[in-house]
Amino acid sequence: MRILVLNAGSSSLKFQLIDTDGAAIAESRDRRLARGQVERIGGQAIVTLAAAGAAPTKSTAPIRDHAAAVEHVITWLAGPDSGVAIESVAEIEAVGHRVVHGGERFTHSTRIDDEVRRELEELIELAPLHNPHNLRGIAAARSALGAGIPQVAVFDTAFHHSLPDTAYLYAIPYQLYRRHRVRRYGFHGTSHRYVAYRYRQLTGRTRDQTKIITLHLGNGASACAIDGGNSIDTSMGFTPLEGLVMGTRSGDIDPAILDFVSAKEGLSLHELDSMLNKQSGLLGLSGLTADMRELLAEEAEHGDRRARLAVDLFCYRVKKYLGSYLAAMNGADAIVFAGGIGENSPDVRARICAGMDWLGVALDPARNASLTGSEGRIEAEDSRVQLWVIPTDEELLIARDTWRVVTGEELQ
Repeated sequence: MRILVLNAGSSSLKFQLIDTDGAAIAESRDRRLARGQVERIGGQAIVTLAAAGAAPTKSTAPIRDHAAAVEHVITWLAGPDSGVAIESVAEIEAVGHRVVHGGERFTHSTRIDDEVRRELEELIELAPLHNPHNLRGIAAARSALGAGIPQVAVFDTAFHHSLPDTAYLYAIPYQLYRRHRVRRYGFHGTSHRYVAYRYRQLTGRTRDQTKIITLHLGNGASACAIDGGNSIDTSMGFTPLEGLVMGTRSGDIDPAILDFVSAKEGLSLHELDSMLNKQSGLLGLSGLTADMRELLAEEAEHGDRRARLAVDLFCYRVKKYLGSYLAAMNGADAIVFAGGIGENSPDVRARICAGMDWLGVALDPARNASLTGSEGRIEAEDSRVQLWVIPTDEELLIARDTWRVVTGEELQ
């Protein structure tokens, strides 16, 4: 089944075309036929396109909205010069969408119909920065491909529906949960779920035997404690703002800071929210950039104190979460690094794992240094906890879930 995977952002559209079915999933021989993205939607957009095995090409095009972006992508996919192994749009058999928030209603990937779309609209208040754009992607795909092509929503929050109430509730008046569902939802669930699946595949463990901590470290970052194959705790909360330090997000802070800063700086609630989400994290600490690669270069080449501070604080926060999850789970068999930073920065991995000998975590410097952007183990021989690097693949999981939902197979 040829499945178009879409991830619609505020002014962007990422896509992959993946050919998969039950046999391909069982043997891990799913085929990626194409990938790309459209950036700066709403004007002269930057379009990056690549067929399987080919180098990406960049161009610009006037693209006014997400509907036009999807049309542009589909026209290219079915065009004679794309190099993609499809002859017409009719060969796209289903569409899988990344949807950030499913609330308490959507605990599994779900086929999209009119009722589901209405329910997703009702969830916009929980994810006003994400769900509206996801809905635009859904509407655009339906407009371009027709109502007869099945569409499936794969939710970032779904994997965390197994959190116990001691993990998902906040210690605030309980009626706020009852009235407004104020609780920890967690995000990056598709990534954490894929990494846990791939870990089982590499180690031969069953789902019930899976007791690991996964670290999705990128511009957005989160940790997840997985026991018996289920998410039992995660660092992101009611929104993706809570938890680890991120590229531009603050992560955990004392809530009283908001009232104090508002009084001192004269900032509105909206301005404070913008500050915490867009001006904090690595960017706010360093005053330079939200890009970990640039901060590590500044530290190495110029000894920049604030660049070093930002990196160290990022790693320290991850280390604290590791310690808390190891305590909550009474240990773990493995810690798994994923995401752009987790997969590609041996330096960050080394700083996170340093000084954790008492917990049985010991990293092998040579193994660690040799592993960038590929999967493998990086722990020392005497480490009681395995240390893995497993590149995440959310698009592949979305494609597989889409096939399962459309065909009625059981979700895994």
